[in-house]
Amino acid sequence: MTTPTENRNALPRARRVVVKVGSSSITSLTGGLSTEAIGSLVDALAAAYGRGVEIVLVSSGAIAAGLAPLELAKRPRDLATQQAAASVGQGLLVARYTGAFAGHGITASQVLLTAEDLMRRQQHANAFRALERLLNLKVLPIVNENDTVATHEIRFGDNDRLAALVAHLIKAEALLLLSDVDALYDGPPSEGALRVPFVEDLALLESLNIGGTGSAGLGTGGMKTKVEAATIAAASGIPTLLTSAKNVAAAFAGDDVGTWFEPTGAKMPVRKLWLAHLANTKGSLTLDAGAVRAVTTRRRSLLAAGITKVTGHFDAGDAVDLVDESGAVVARGLVSYADDDLPQMLGRSTHELGAELGHGFERAVVHADDLVLL
Repeated sequence: MTTPTENRNALPRARRVVVKVGSSSITSLTGGLSTEAIGSLVDALAAAYGRGVEIVLVSSGAIAAGLAPLELAKRPRDLATQQAAASVGQGLLVARYTGAFAGHGITASQVLLTAEDLMRRQQHANAFRALERLLNLKVLPIVNENDTVATHEIRFGDNDRLAALVAHLIKAEALLLLSDVDALYDGPPSEGALRVPFVEDLALLESLNIGGTGSAGLGTGGMKTKVEAATIAAASGIPTLLTSAKNVAAAFAGDDVGTWFEPTGAKMPVRKLWLAHLANTKGSLTLDAGAVRAVTTRRRSLLAAGITKVTGHFDAGDAVDLVDESGAVVARGLVSYADDDLPQMLGRSTHELGAELGHGFERAVVHADDLVLL
């Protein structure tokens, strides 16, 4: 059996690592991008790159970088102004990184992604090919959410979760989440809380007081989203270290810094990973006891015969929760019908529906390939 210390050696041994840094670590409210902070981060990443580590950097900071040029005192609340700030700031952010990495002889590139790029099969394949080719060409990709075109309905919401999905996409061997906080604590650090050095059982997280807001009003994330991202990665078989930006070199050396999340599951398809952790559900389907057993125990598709109630408004292809008769969510999936099509189908067999309503109604309500157990 390995020890926590031995497990941490997975990061120094990793040949492909996704590193995520938050806005608060590279910017300030009044000064925009911090040359010193970016320089220090790039120095540490360049050292790992020089040892043969393939690195993808997921960096927040575009909106924060755009505040000063637009004479905005704080991060805007409305989507249109956020998009404008991102449009101005993204160029500044990448230019600063490109210059810093060039000083080490490293070519950097910009990759902007939306949630849809990783959810739809064709865009997912394109994103993988682009990143894989960049890494093969010894380029260091700098990834950010495409805030200029992303909408509230279709977005990652923060770059922590984006980093977890990118790690899954490129088959990274480790994920390094950087913040202005050096680790996960069992309470507020200011109140004498203790560092949590190692998370092997995710049930431990339920007992911790984890904050959910970003630092200094610059970012959208916080410790809560970082723990969610670490959980997503760990559940997909990718070990994750959560620590501060100043600890990058120590992290790559395998030192006892931050909080290490041990993998808790095997790699799963990215669509199911998204469904389990990120999907914005539009409604729910209530299942009878037999349908619950078929979906959860036998891993079968959900048929109309086992549905007793439809709640919410959704279209075909939207994510919905599957709940038992007590209201507990047992699974989540992509529904094949709109909410107004389903009431006439409830409790009826597929054969009966096909005979009366046509062959288009013979398919499953939620196919097993588009369903994930919770």
